[in-house]
Amino acid sequence: MKIYLVPNYSKPEAVEGSLTLELWLTRQGFDVLCARDTRSGIAEQPPVDACDLVISLGGDGTLLRAARLVGYREIPILGLSYGHVGFLTAARPDETNIIRVVSDALAGELHVSRRATLSCTVHTDDGASCTSFALNDLALTRGPLSDMVEFDITVSGHHIDRLRGDGVVVSTATGSTGYALSAGGPIVSPDYTGMVCVPIAPHTIQARAFLTSPSDIVEISMSDDRPSVPAIAIDGQFYTGTGTPERVTVCRGKGDVLLLDYGPESFYNSVSRVFYGVRHD
Repeated sequence: MKIYLVPNYSKPEAVEGSLTLELWLTRQGFDVLCARDTRSGIAEQPPVDACDLVISLGGDGTLLRAARLVGYREIPILGLSYGHVGFLTAARPDETNIIRVVSDALAGELHVSRRATLSCTVHTDDGASCTSFALNDLALTRGPLSDMVEFDITVSGHHIDRLRGDGVVVSTATGSTGYALSAGGPIVSPDYTGMVCVPIAPHTIQARAFLTSPSDIVEISMSDDRPSVPAIAIDGQFYTGTGTPERVTVCRGKGDVLLLDYGPESFYNSVSRVFYGVRHD
């Protein structure tokens, strides 16, 4: 059985936790692989394909990195939080023993939460297009050289509105507690498989967040009346193509991401802890 560790190498405590787990797992007879980044000292990125479990050690950003490595392979991901929020993770080291949590995961005692994903395609003025996977969201925002962006938003061929403002976020239910929430969107149960669309600081009091069905396609087209070059981030990673983005299409991804947790109550306990400040001792 192969276990893949994805630590946040900028956090010493996460690296220490990774080393502790690697030693323990090796002694239990598991093969252990560690993800590479610029600070890891690992020469090449080990393949994730044949792994049975991926463990992220860091914050939600580290878990999103693990999800990008896994993609649609449906390899379970266990998140151990060493971040400030850790909303997507199953356990925080200050609350429980990480080896016990990993033992529960290996014994099949954790709940598997299927999380819908996004397929995001950026179309540019040179006729090119680039499609990316997302677990959380796509954000189209004003770039560094523009004071605002103007765009049309369409859902499955139905024109919703032409909006002007700081941009728009299209998220999954998982991403509803990230950028979409900061922009005024709702907290959505992870069982929901549609998309959450939230305008960012629109220059109108009539624009509202809305939810789509799982089969819908959201299209965001830049307005010719007020040309601007938007910034586009997919799960926090900025689009860096050569062309100027003219249009973005977002739909549900072709597969789900499997997150391990302690059951549906984990989500609501996290909502209570993170957003309402209630402790669950």
